[in-house]
Parts: sequence; structure tokens; C-alpha cells
Amino acid sequence: MPARRDEAESDEATGFFQPILGDGRPLLLLTAGSLNFAGCFAILRAIAGKLLPHDIHYLGMDAADICRAIVRSCQTVDLMARDRAVLGGVLCGVGVLYLWLTVFPLGRGEQWAWWTLWISGATGVAGFLAYLGNGYYLATWQGAATLLLLPVFVTGMGRTRRVLAGPLDPRRILRRGPPFEASNRITWGRVLLLIGAGSTALAGLTIMWSAVTDPVRLDELPFYGLSRPALGYIAPRFAILLTHDRAGFGGGIFTMGLTIFLCLWCARPSRDLLQAVAGAGGVSLTTGLVAYGTVRYADIRDLTLTLCAALTLVVGLALAWPARTASELGRRRSHK
Repeated sequence: MPARRDEAESDEATGFFQPILGDGRPLLLLTAGSLNFAGCFAILRAIAGKLLPHDIHYLGMDAADICRAIVRSCQTVDLMARDRAVLGGVLCGVGVLYLWLTVFPLGRGEQWAWWTLWISGATGVAGFLAYLGNGYYLATWQGAATLLLLPVFVTGMGRTRRVLAGPLDPRRILRRGPPFEASNRITWGRVLLLIGAGSTALAGLTIMWSAVTDPVRLDELPFYGLSRPALGYIAPRFAILLTHDRAGFGGGIFTMGLTIFLCLWCARPSRDLLQAVAGAGGVSLTTGLVAYGTVRYADIRDLTLTLCAALTLVVGLALAWPARTASELGRRRSHK
């Protein structure tokens, strides 16, 4: 009887939200799932070739009107679809990384994972807002989704402090994982993946910066069949919308590259880490390559960089993948 009384008093003191919120990781898993949902939604909209309602309201015309307004017909809509498909793949990739960070290293109380999530979340929001520096177009759906998801993420991060080992120390993010050994193929694979992740982050930062400083890329003008003044005269808001899309997926690429780099730098090499990197890199690069293959505009420089990133990912994973242990091989033989 006393034990039951203690349990009842404990339930009364717990409250409604504490069991639901837990230690904060359910909220971070919800954040990761939301990013995957948003990424899939962006990819599906890109496949359909349709503009969002707030795009139509801002432009004052739909996709069919754009096809009639620009000299090169619907190729311009294809370019928008490519950018949004790439952004969707990147969002899915970041969502996969958040899932891994929350379930594995953060579940073990590893503090570097907590700081990685903070840094990744901050750069993601900063990338989303980068194009506002010049008063560019604000997508209301993305803005509303960010405002709804941000409190979930921040609350989850605040509650997960209780699972961390030791006092908070931001220098944990600078500590390298296992030492590099020149004679170890796993080390070379890890180095190659780190180079690929750093290059991805740099490429995303370059794309985002170019979108902020140059609303219309000079190398894209022949694709439209227009000069810069003519494009601004026919569809001035269309150029701004393209800038919004480029800044968005540039910021997303930077966030994903930085997050992968921090994971590979700080974490102990493991099969689950490499599976997460393979999933994040695979979905984003596959989406990008498919988008480049279907759109009638293709920048050979961008396509070459994407192919190099894919090759780096495959070779790096092949080198870093841990060999099966004798016990694992024995279990496989016993099942046959």
C-alpha cells in the first residue's frame, strides 16, 4: 500500500507534458522527421512543376504565365524545379543526420553531438534568412514552418542538457575523435569524407553568397534568352524569386556539409555513423543528379562538382567501412 501511494503521488507531481517531452530527444526526433517531411514535399512539388500559392501571389502569374512571359518557354520553370528539388534532398539529408545525432551519440550523453545540433540549427536558420539582407522575397510557408519548428527544436535542446556527461563545454566540438593512422585504410576513408564534407560546406557558402550579392547569374542569362535589363523589365520579381531559391538551397548545402564534417571529426568511427553519412549524402546527391539530368539547363561546373562529391562519398565510404569481425562472419555462416 505505501508503495502504491508513493507511485500515485509521483504521478500527480509529474504533470501532463513531462512524460510526453521526456528528456528532450522526442522533440529533436520530431524536428528531424519534420525536416524529412518538408524535404519530400519540396521534391514532390518540384516533380509536379507547380509553384506554391505564395509564389503565384508574389509574381502575379503562375507557371503557365511564366512560360509565356520568358523567351525560352518553360525552361525557367524547370530551373526553379531543379533548385527546389536540390533543396528538398538537402533537407532530407539534414533530417537523417539529426536522427542519428539524437539516437546514437546524444543518447550516450556525448556533449559534442549537442553542440553540433546547436551549430547546425543556427546555420540552417541563418541560411534561410540570408537573402533578407537585400530585402528579398520571404516565402510565407517556409517562414511559418520555421517559426513552428523553432520552439520545438529549442525546447528539445534545452531538455537534453540533462543527458549530457559533465558540465557544458563548447570546446568539446573541437576535440578530434580517434587519432589518424597513416597505415589504416579507415583513416584514409575518414579523411576523404572530411574533405568532401568541407568542400560541400564551402560550395554551399559560395552559392549563398553569390545569391545575396548577384541576384541573376550572368551564366544563366543565355538560358533565358534575355539580357539582364530585359529580364528585369519582363519579370523583375521572377529574378528575385530565383535568388530566394538559390540562397535557400545554398544555405542548406552549407548546413549539411558542416554537420557531416562535425560528425566525422568528433565521432568514433562506427557502422551507424557511416550509414547515416551514406543516407544523408546519398539522398541529397541523388536528388541533385536527377534534377540536373531532367532539367534542360545544366551548368557543367555545377554538374562536375556534384559528380566529384558523389565519387568522393562512394570512395570514402568504401575505405572507411569497417570490416566484418570473425564473430559476425561466424553468425552469418550459422544462419545459412
